Formats: sequence, C-alpha cells, structure tokens
Amino acid sequence: MSPRLLFRTFATAEAFTWAGLITALILRATGVTAAAVPIAGGLHGFVFLTYCVVTVFVWVNQRWKPGLGLLGLALAVVPFATVPLEISLDKKGLLSGPWRLRPGGDDPHGFFEQLQAWVLRKPLLAIAIGVALVVAAFLTLLWIGPPVPKS
Repeated sequence: MSPRLLFRTFATAEAFTWAGLITALILRATGVTAAAVPIAGGLHGFVFLTYCVVTVFVWVNQRWKPGLGLLGLALAVVPFATVPLEISLDKKGLLSGPWRLRPGGDDPHGFFEQLQAWVLRKPLLAIAIGVALVVAAFLTLLWIGPPVPKS
C-alpha cells in the first residue's frame, strides 16, 4: 500500500464516520433515537485516532513541512475536511512516491524516521502494536467520557 492510498483511505474513512456521527446526533436531537450516538461516536473516535497516526506516518515519509502536517491533523476535527485536503495534496504531488524508508530505501535519521523504518521492516508486528495503542487510547478516552456532557 502506497503512502497515497493509505492516506486517501483514512481521509475518506474519517469523512464517512463524520457523516455517521452527525446523522446520529440529528436522530438524537429530533427524538428519533439516541442509541446510534455511542456507536457512531465510538466508530468515529477510533477512525479519528487512526487517521491521526496515518497522517503523522505519511508526513514523515513525504517530508512535509511542520505546518502542513499540523494542518492535516487539525483538519480532522473539521467535518469532511480531510477529503479536500487529500485531493489538494494529491494534485500537488505531496502524496506521490513509495515508502522512502522501506528496506533498501533511504537511511533513516532521527527518532521518527527510525520508527517508520522499523514499521516498514516489520509491518505485521507494527500493525498489531499500533492497533493495540489506538485501542488503549480509545478505551482511555471512553473511560474519561464524551467530549460534551449529555444535557
């Protein structure tokens, strides 16, 4: 999976889960049902966290300037903004190319590049650890409670 496809997949998933969450909130506000909010909110929260990890991963690979990487993270909190960002980055060629730190690729420099090179050498182990970390963060956030108290 290329950096472009990985980023596109999670930018799109982030937008779809926003749609689900907004729909669930509308259903609750109109008195249809409140049962969809925890499901849609939980799914959106999980995809949000995963999108953030993917954004940082692609940011390191593509050598984005800090402002662009931070913009990619910030736009995750704006409904549907990740898709226009992905389209813009793709048109500018900022998602093109292979994983530069893959085995046989560039030599990593610094902590984040070393980490990315390790992930690319041991993808299954890295995915398992990454999913476990996202699940741990997700469960911690669920334990803390929703961002907006129920009225």
